[in-house]
Amino acid sequence: MPRLHRFIGAASLLMLLAACGGGGGGGSATPTASQTPDLSTRPSSPAVLQVTYPTQGATVAAGTVRVTVALQNATVVQATSTDVKPTEGHVHLFLDNQLIYMAYSLQQDVPVQPGVYTLKAEFVAGDHFPFNPRVYSASIIFTVK
Repeated sequence: MPRLHRFIGAASLLMLLAACGGGGGGGSATPTASQTPDLSTRPSSPAVLQVTYPTQGATVAAGTVRVTVALQNATVVQATSTDVKPTEGHVHLFLDNQLIYMAYSLQQDVPVQPGVYTLKAEFVAGDHFPFNPRVYSASIIFTVK
């Protein structure tokens, strides 16, 4: 199982770099680590996020699980932008506390192997940095057979 987590981590990093690369369509450069804003000055968001599938305690087949989330009081936008708006942003998914995808929609196919996983989602601003306070879904635990 540790080898799988390393693989997922490496693949996630590559997807993160690709997703944050130039071509975001917003006309703004994506912030780099050296440009990370002071999170205490970040705006709040009225967004409410919930993982709707898989459900708490669900058992799913190995291969791919289609994770779906519900978002209230905000919308997902495609473009990365430094023009931060409290009701616009992106959804980040975390599997076992590791970023695995930065979805520009409310559903994402996630490759999974047999095991027990913890999944949560976060609604982040258009620049991919968190709101203050952070907007997380409740964590759910599911099993892959």
